[in-house]
Amino acid sequence: MNNTREVEVVVIGAGQAGLAGAYHLRRSGFEPDRDFVVLDHSPAPGGAWQFRWPSLTYGKVHGMHALPGMELTDADPARPSAEVIGAYFDRYERTFDLRVRRPVDVRAVREGPGGRLLVETTDGVWSARALINATGTWDRPFWPRYPGQETFRGRQLHTAQYPGPEEFAGQRVVVVGGGASGTQHLLEIASHAAATTWVTRRPPVFREGPFDEDAGRAAVALVEERVRQGLPPRSVVSVTGLPLNDAIRQGIEDGVLDRQPMFDRISPTGVDWADGRHVDADVILWATGFRAAIDHLAPLRLRSPGGGIRMEGTHAAADPRVHLVGYGPSASTIGANRAGRAAVRDIRRLLDQEPAAA
Repeated sequence: MNNTREVEVVVIGAGQAGLAGAYHLRRSGFEPDRDFVVLDHSPAPGGAWQFRWPSLTYGKVHGMHALPGMELTDADPARPSAEVIGAYFDRYERTFDLRVRRPVDVRAVREGPGGRLLVETTDGVWSARALINATGTWDRPFWPRYPGQETFRGRQLHTAQYPGPEEFAGQRVVVVGGGASGTQHLLEIASHAAATTWVTRRPPVFREGPFDEDAGRAAVALVEERVRQGLPPRSVVSVTGLPLNDAIRQGIEDGVLDRQPMFDRISPTGVDWADGRHVDADVILWATGFRAAIDHLAPLRLRSPGGGIRMEGTHAAADPRVHLVGYGPSASTIGANRAGRAAVRDIRRLLDQEPAAA
């Protein structure tokens, strides 16, 4: 315990949610390094954006909302989003002097003495009175399991490893998943690959018309209800559907977005359905989403019987010291901003009510 450093608040993660939380801590009078610390395991600023594939240009990014206090202006839509947003986050951290420590891996958060939390990291142990967990989902890609998967002689990869479309030239590619990433991958790969097949568990839902504020609130409310019940959160896009834009319409017309039901098993040479149909494949690309990266919180026993963490506002119902920002309904960029502000407001109230232990 002699090497434990004490602060009021530890922020884990420096993506949109973590930086929003750090910004509002600063605005509320907390000083970086003295009152709070931001720990990020990524090698550079940019959160998960820095790992996105080069063909995902900034112009293709849907709904990127500016961080609080600084607009993102004059971004080149043809430039890779990893570069645009990485540079923006870097400028943001320096402008507001957030002093993010990286790369630092958080291994566990445990109950400590005097009602404090102990945050065990590759850079030592931090003791805090409150925690803002903003670890997102990028580090936990979800890989479904299907019979015969281990026998496949081709390549299997997840969206998290997607290198861009050129690498699939001349190959037969099965894309699994009905979300935004799956459709984007298909539309990019189709002109390079020998053949593409699109499979999803449920028929995709395409949304026409503008996605206004009321629709957004309704979608967030559905996700919010799940985390209030302690169920694992679903993504906001899972309840909003996919926007039916010009690229999607063209993909449907060209037959690229010709959805097939989920296959039943994987064979050495491709995928098979129970009705005897077979598709040869060189690559299976799993665009099957991500799960919340919260394993480091396991020692606090916050999970409910439903498998998720039951939430009240931004904090865990079982522990008001622990705020999950960017989790569930606050997983969008604008949601993360709002949740960061709400979390800091509640933390300030909590710390003012509970004097620091002597």
